[in-house]
Amino acid sequence: MKRNIILFVALFITGFRTFACEVCENNQPEPLKGITHGQGPTGTLDYIIIGIASVIVLVALFLSIKFLVKPREGNPDHIKNIVLDEN
Repeated sequence: MKRNIILFVALFITGFRTFACEVCENNQPEPLKGITHGQGPTGTLDYIIIGIASVIVLVALFLSIKFLVKPREGNPDHIKNIVLDEN
């Protein structure tokens, strides 16, 4: 397990340096240089779409972590109690 975590961190750190080649980096807008291959966002609508998608991903991540930490399954009418009920 410890070996897998170290491998993941090493790949994650080195991955940021290998995303874009020189040609792609020169064609990208200033805030996104070196992040990815290709042309990148070209207009305001592209940035709006990226922003909305980022907000959706962050909300989903927040809610998934929140419900993993505190699932609030103490209600006796919760669906899990159908399976756990021994009668």
